[in-house]
Amino acid sequence: MALTTFAAVTSSVLSLGLLAVVQAPFEHAFKARHGAHLAVQFDSSQVTAAQAAATAHVAGVTEAAGPYPVAAALDTTIGTDCTTKDWAGHDNGPITVTTRPDLGGTSGMDQLALTRGRWPAGPGEIALPWQQYATDCFGDSVVFSSLPGKPSFKVVGFANSVTSSATAFATADGFARLTAAGAKSDEQMLYRFAKAGTAADIATDKQAVAAAVPAGAVESGQSYLTAEQQATGNAKAYVPFLVGFGILGLFMAVLIISIVVSGAVAAGIRRIGILKSLGFTPSQVARAYVAQAMIPATLGVVLGTVFGNLLAVPILGGATKQLGAANAASSSIPLWVSAVVSLGALLIVGGTALIPAVRAGRMPTVRALVVGRSPRAGGGHAAQRLASRLPLPRAVSLGLAQPFARPARTVVVGAAVLFGVVSATFAVGLETGFNKYLDASTSGFSVGSEIVEPTADVGVPWGLYGPNDPRNPHLDAANVAAVLARTPGTKAAFGWGDSGATIVGAPPGGETPRVFTVTGDFSWTNMQLVSGRWYSAPDEAVVGDKLASAVGIHVGDNVTVAKQNKQLTLKVVGINYDTNVGDYTVMTDAATFTAAGLTPHIDQYNVELASNVSGKDWSASAAAALTPLNASVQSNSDSGKNIVVITMGTLVAILTLMLMAVAALGVLSMVAQDTRERAHDLGIFKALGMTPKQTVAMVLTSVTLTGLIAGLIGVPLGVAVEKATLTPMGNAIGRHLPPSVTHTYTAGLLIPLLAGGIVIALFGALLPASWAARSRTATALRTE
Repeated sequence: MALTTFAAVTSSVLSLGLLAVVQAPFEHAFKARHGAHLAVQFDSSQVTAAQAAATAHVAGVTEAAGPYPVAAALDTTIGTDCTTKDWAGHDNGPITVTTRPDLGGTSGMDQLALTRGRWPAGPGEIALPWQQYATDCFGDSVVFSSLPGKPSFKVVGFANSVTSSATAFATADGFARLTAAGAKSDEQMLYRFAKAGTAADIATDKQAVAAAVPAGAVESGQSYLTAEQQATGNAKAYVPFLVGFGILGLFMAVLIISIVVSGAVAAGIRRIGILKSLGFTPSQVARAYVAQAMIPATLGVVLGTVFGNLLAVPILGGATKQLGAANAASSSIPLWVSAVVSLGALLIVGGTALIPAVRAGRMPTVRALVVGRSPRAGGGHAAQRLASRLPLPRAVSLGLAQPFARPARTVVVGAAVLFGVVSATFAVGLETGFNKYLDASTSGFSVGSEIVEPTADVGVPWGLYGPNDPRNPHLDAANVAAVLARTPGTKAAFGWGDSGATIVGAPPGGETPRVFTVTGDFSWTNMQLVSGRWYSAPDEAVVGDKLASAVGIHVGDNVTVAKQNKQLTLKVVGINYDTNVGDYTVMTDAATFTAAGLTPHIDQYNVELASNVSGKDWSASAAAALTPLNASVQSNSDSGKNIVVITMGTLVAILTLMLMAVAALGVLSMVAQDTRERAHDLGIFKALGMTPKQTVAMVLTSVTLTGLIAGLIGVPLGVAVEKATLTPMGNAIGRHLPPSVTHTYTAGLLIPLLAGGIVIALFGALLPASWAARSRTATALRTE
């Protein structure tokens, strides 16, 4: 009883607590700072500031702010004045800069929050979110490396917009420095709408705004839902399966409490009679049996609450830090969650235990004291006659007929096994899905026996220099490909690299969007498509799933990328699941860039060797030809596991083992109760020559049929629960899981699971069967 309440409370505290902790800070910040439902960037070459301002009157808009000047996706580096030399000159990624009349204003829409330092006061100062700059370099400079003259700004503050409408904030004079250096200034409007609760609502609102300006004038639209997902996604991914286990645990708790208390009443009938003859009232007897349930349940509730709170700490991680709530309290489960779950669990335990306890209290005293009678004759005579005709050992046929003698008890045993099978099936599906998720998310650009990269990159931290930084070396793609093709043992190879282009319309907050140029055949990498197909013609591209979801890109749409003041429009022919090098990605053939007059970058070749080829020998052979090309061979090391998925898998395993153990304990309790009541029958069987082994076989057989039926019912239910859980988990992190991840069950998994009910039933009945086998014949007969 303590174990089942422990499992139920742990799951419930975690699921409810995670929902409260990860959701509340964003909702609070969004409300307190009057966040915008949608931030729209207009192309200033097609729309004037007055035209942008006029969109405030579009139907459905309840409030608007702007237009504000904005310069999107400007490449930056950390200044060489950074006192931490490892960061000096390091790539800082693209940022979106804006200016507003009052950066620190406490009224109006999208109020900015300063988390460190101060607001910019002059043209050479800027404020960034803490995620967009090395904290060790605070107070030093950021350099806009893609602009002529490379203007630099001193970082005087860390600040953010709750919806990431921009990722850098300057004064009007500071913004003018950027436009004077060549940055393109567009117009940004912020909106709140009457209906904006779902992604579909936001898409409709965005379409209404776009319809009010010339076609193609809207460059991007940042939804507050995207910002919310970026801030809370990983933690919220835990909630669906924790809710599932919490519900299973609560049902199991109710069932086990009923079994235990009913068993205690049945075993203590004489004690009840004595208590009542001594003057105990029915209510006092009932309270005594409720207390028997409440003591272990309270222990389970306390331990479950503590364990749930402890597990929440690593899971929450930095989910709230993104919103500026980095204190310890914001990373722990609120006290009200622990209190509500604990009190709710105790009420459920008490209410469940009260039913058999009241029955005990109402039992007539005389009936309770008459313990010398034989047990009530059970039913199932027809089943016994039918089983006796089967060509089976008599002990086995007696066991097969036993479930029909006490059908209500059999249903309870079946329910306990059923919940155990559902839990096991659910867990196996989740674990398989997690493993397939890891396989899919570590394929793509991480696959290969060997890696070829520029010699200058060997030993250099990844991402030290930006893709367009002249210090960042690239491979001579054509010559490297030729060397790999003629090196014996090469089975397949493809090259890829960050082109340095930006994606027009990508969300300014969260992960840096990237455009990858690829050369060669990568079909062997097992990269997964969510929809559409891979590019096969010029000007075609494949877009990452998270970027497509955030921006609203679909197969058949166009996406615009920009580099070196040139724009290239690509047709989206597919949505890919994961490249393992980023979530906001566009992939296209390097030849497409070349044909458009843009420079593709190939930073790495992934090489797959033939099965009989030694990596060491191949590397030595290839190195001689690659060295003159300033390229080196490196072994492809494991990129590591996703800590979120590992934590989920561990939680699933722990909760499943607990629930399966509880299911077996439920079977044990019911079979033990049944064995006690049949002690007289066992004595007669033993007197007639039944051996201990036959006794064990009879008791185990009595639960086998029940376990089989529970397994046949429980496996489909477990599959349904898993299907209803895995997809919402993917949605929580902004992913549409491909069939290779969601199709988790195979015949090799389902067949053993179908037998799982029998295993749980036999495991639970083993101890009572052993007790029955060891009982003496005379002792058993003396019960009459």
